[in-house]
Amino acid sequence: MTVGKLIEVLGGKLVQGSPETVIAGVDDPQLANGLDLVFAEDAPSAAMALAGGAAAVVVKPGCIAVYRDEPCIGIVESDQPRLWFARAAKLLKPTPLAAGVHPAAVIGLHVNLGEDVSIAAGAVVGEAACIGAGTRIEAGAIIGEGVRIGEECRIYPRAVLYPGTTLGNRVIVHAGVVLGADGFGYVRDSSTGAYTQFPQQGTLVIEDDVEIGANSTIDRGALTETRIRRGAKIDNLVHIGHNCDIGEDVILVALAGISGSCTIGNGAVIAGQVGMGDHAHVGPGVILGGQAGVLSGKTVTNEGLKPGTVLWGTPARPLKQVLREMAVLARLAKRGAKGPAKDIG
Repeated sequence: MTVGKLIEVLGGKLVQGSPETVIAGVDDPQLANGLDLVFAEDAPSAAMALAGGAAAVVVKPGCIAVYRDEPCIGIVESDQPRLWFARAAKLLKPTPLAAGVHPAAVIGLHVNLGEDVSIAAGAVVGEAACIGAGTRIEAGAIIGEGVRIGEECRIYPRAVLYPGTTLGNRVIVHAGVVLGADGFGYVRDSSTGAYTQFPQQGTLVIEDDVEIGANSTIDRGALTETRIRRGAKIDNLVHIGHNCDIGEDVILVALAGISGSCTIGNGAVIAGQVGMGDHAHVGPGVILGGQAGVLSGKTVTNEGLKPGTVLWGTPARPLKQVLREMAVLARLAKRGAKGPAKDIG
């Protein structure tokens, strides 16, 4: 693809070089060759990019003080060079050829396969499942009875999609993911102490453009549904319980645990090892720092806080407040270690 074509699709401004420059891929400035694109967000990284062997660099306006008179390395200006670079990488990534259904795959009765679907060896597709055009099911993946998968999805090896699961378009499910398993819901007999499972017969809906990292698990609803909304990105080893509603463009980082019936608003960021008790609510745009906790039934919002404020600790509260509290406790502990003041009067 040429630089000119990338600009046509992604925007930006070519300020040096030819629009006919061919770009085959992306790379680090120190590793790039004459067919690669690199990016820079400040003057030092721009200088490094220009000194390398890349075909073109995308930079933030103002990163480069003086452009050369002679066309050399192509330079594209964009207000968000990292984003431009990432989008270019997706455009440049070759699309795998459709391989059809492997003879060693197991396909149930009444399965509906769209055009250019690929199903690898050892995959199992249950009865009455529906798989949209261009979707790839990799080796050993299990697609349950009646599961619906949209177009251009990628289901990596050994992922398991239980019956009652629905995926939108362009969903990526990495290896070992389990979608739609029973939630952890039990009713205790107060006289005997024995537990009986509460019905786990709801559904799981994953909307468009969601990506789910390796070995993460998302439970079906108990009686209604669990829903992961458009564009959410879920890291490896994340657990989401039954009846949760995860908003659009939410980030969930590794080892986060979201208990049943929680909601997370659009654009929230949930960092690593965050824990949320059942029926807790996180508002839109909230940022929970690593190992923060939200207690059962509590609501955390950005109300009254500056945008971008990080909440930390358990219960989660503004990081600056937590640090002040820790400083006070440290001073009290130090004072206590010295013992009570002596009366010298």
